[in-house]
Amino acid sequence: MAEGYIGIDVGSISTKGVVVDREFNVLASRYLRTQGNPIDSIRRLLAELGSQVDSGVRILGAGTTGSARRLAGVMIQADIVKNEIITHAVAASHFHPEVRTVIEIGGQDSKIIILRDAIPVDFAMNTVCAAGTGSFLDHQATRLGRPIEEFGGLALRAKNRVNIAGRCTVFAESDMIHKAQLGMSTEDIVAGLCDAIVRNYMNTVAKGKEIHPLILFQGGVAANVGVKKAFELMLGHEVLVPEHFLVMGAVGAAIVASEETDGKATRFAGFDVADTVFETRAFECEGCPNRCEVIETLREQKVIDRYGDRCGKWSKL
Repeated sequence: MAEGYIGIDVGSISTKGVVVDREFNVLASRYLRTQGNPIDSIRRLLAELGSQVDSGVRILGAGTTGSARRLAGVMIQADIVKNEIITHAVAASHFHPEVRTVIEIGGQDSKIIILRDAIPVDFAMNTVCAAGTGSFLDHQATRLGRPIEEFGGLALRAKNRVNIAGRCTVFAESDMIHKAQLGMSTEDIVAGLCDAIVRNYMNTVAKGKEIHPLILFQGGVAANVGVKKAFELMLGHEVLVPEHFLVMGAVGAAIVASEETDGKATRFAGFDVADTVFETRAFECEGCPNRCEVIETLREQKVIDRYGDRCGKWSKL
């Protein structure tokens, strides 16, 4: 019987999942849009992962990561719940032990991880502004009437890389419109946007960090060859996009789960979770002046998790 581990990464824009074998080769992989409903996206993800793997695969461990990692962990009864910094670093160093810098840009945030000898020694995240993230690029592609899949290729065909203000999504869009009204080509404007994204990243997320090769580029924006090229021009080094760049957080969660369950039985609830009804709700505790907002997760109308209270009154189920 085949054996493996499952990892799930739930973000604000996308939900990713993998099943890996004991050597962490990817057996199944799925990338879905969260669409504002993480419960539904997690259920769909499990259904599709389950359909991809042999029904005889025995799951030895399960891990979750991402902004909705706690919710995902409760739903699938994960063995380990870890933040994105750890899981991206673990996956990067597994596939490329010599990695020293990880650039990760997702749908709504971006991060940098500095590794030395496969150990993360520094990191930074930008979660307060969407400038330069996947959602911003999607919006601009739609506005220009071009599929996002073609966006990077347009940038590579540019003859003159125009300067676009990239510190703010509003200013960037205004500047792109202004350059278009001056008659500049779409290719040149898109190349300028890619440069602006990289400048913004370097001035905010990566400011003060020691960036050395090998440099990996992970997350959904890594699919954009124009942004990859802009990073290479800015850094003066080759930037490598790993094979599983879209799901590296999920792969890292699976690897961490393997370490957590070594010699122990998994808590994983199984792929049948896809057919289980979950919901979340919130209420304000009136027990003291803090008035904490308490979040509840229910499975088949039974409360299985609570958090958000400072004193532990509600979270002690």
